[in-house]
Amino acid sequence: MSKRDYYEILEVSKNATPEELKKAYRQQALKWHPDKNPGNKDAEENFKEAAEAYEILSDPEKRRRYDQFGHAGVGRGAGFSGFGGGMNIDEIFRHFGDIFGGAFDDSIGSMFGGGGSRRVVNRGSNLRVKVKLTLEEIAHGVEKKIKVNKYLKCEVCKGTGAKDGHSYHTCSTCHGSGHVTRVTSTFLGQMQTTTTCPQCGGEGQIITDKCHNCAGNGVIKGEEVITINLPAGVSEGMQLSVSGRGNTAARGGEPGDLFVQIEELKHEDLIRDGNNLLYDQYISFVDAALGSFIEIPAIDAPVKLKIEPGTQSGKVLRLKGKGIPSINAYEGKGDLLVTLHVWTPKNLTKEEKTILEKLNKSPNFAPSPDVKDKNFFSRVKDIFE
Repeated sequence: MSKRDYYEILEVSKNATPEELKKAYRQQALKWHPDKNPGNKDAEENFKEAAEAYEILSDPEKRRRYDQFGHAGVGRGAGFSGFGGGMNIDEIFRHFGDIFGGAFDDSIGSMFGGGGSRRVVNRGSNLRVKVKLTLEEIAHGVEKKIKVNKYLKCEVCKGTGAKDGHSYHTCSTCHGSGHVTRVTSTFLGQMQTTTTCPQCGGEGQIITDKCHNCAGNGVIKGEEVITINLPAGVSEGMQLSVSGRGNTAARGGEPGDLFVQIEELKHEDLIRDGNNLLYDQYISFVDAALGSFIEIPAIDAPVKLKIEPGTQSGKVLRLKGKGIPSINAYEGKGDLLVTLHVWTPKNLTKEEKTILEKLNKSPNFAPSPDVKDKNFFSRVKDIFE
C-alpha cells in the first residue's frame, strides 16, 4: 500500500466531494496510464497509486476510517491491497473502467495509439469471514489460522480446465487476442469499436476436451487453511482484506480477495471504550475512609492500586498506558479507568448497627465538605477496638 497521503496523490482537499474525487482520479489516471507512458515504471506505479487512493476515498466508510486513523485505519490495505500485494493493471480496469466512459475497456489501445488491448482475465469471487478475538489478542496483535471453504485450483488439469492440460486451441474468431474489432460507417465517417470475443468469452482459447474432475472450470470446491496476521488495536466491525486469498478463478485467472471482519469477544472484567479500558471496583466504607490497597485486573497482569483515605464513591482513577494500543502505533496506548464505588452493606448485625450509630454522631459523618475533625481516624480506631 502507498504511504503517501491519498488526498495528496489525487491533488484534492480533504473536503473534496465524490464528483471532485472522480474528476481528479480521471485526470491522474489519464496522465499516468502505462499505454501513454510505455516502459515507464514510475508512471505505472503512479497509475496504481492513484487507483489505490481513489478506491479508498470513493468509499464513504473506508474514507472515514482513513481520515480518522490514516493508512492503518484501512487495515494495511483493507479493501484494496490486503497484507502486501496490490492491484494489477487489469484489476484496476475492472474496478474503475466505468468512470472513464469506456476509455479503459478493450479499445483503450486506440485511445493512446495501440498496444493497450488485453484479453479478459477471469477473476475469482471474494470471500468474507468473521474472526473472533479476545481483548488480550486485540491488545497484542495475533496470528490466526482459519479454515476456509472455497474454490481451489483443480490439481488434475492444473487449473486449465482441459483434460490433459493441453486440450485447447487458439480461438479462430479472435486469433487468441480475446477481442474482436468492427468498423462501421456512420454519417460522421467510419467508427471502430472493440468488444470481447463472443466465441471464447475473451479468454483467447477454447477447450476441446474438458477435465472430468472439474468439468472444464479449472476449479473445485475444497478447504484451505489460511494464516493471517491481525495487528494490535483492531476493533469490532473493522474489516481487513487479504489480497489473493479468495476463490481461485476459473482457468488460471486472478484469485479474489479474502475479507476478514473483526468480532470482539466480551471480556470477563474489562469493558473497552475506544482505546481505553473501563473497570468498576467496589470498596468497603472502611477502605474508602481509611485508605487501602486493592488489586484490579488488567490486560497482562493484575495491577495494585492505592486507595487514598477519604476517597469518595464515584472517583475515577486513571492508569496511564494500561489500555489498548492505537492501530496507529504512533498514537500510543489508551488508559485503564477505574471507577470506585463505595459499597453500602445491606444486612447488619445488632453490634454493627450500634457501632455505626456511634460513628454517625461524629460531625465527620455529615455530608457537608466544610466539617472537619482532625481526630476522626483516632476515634474510629478506638470504636473498633
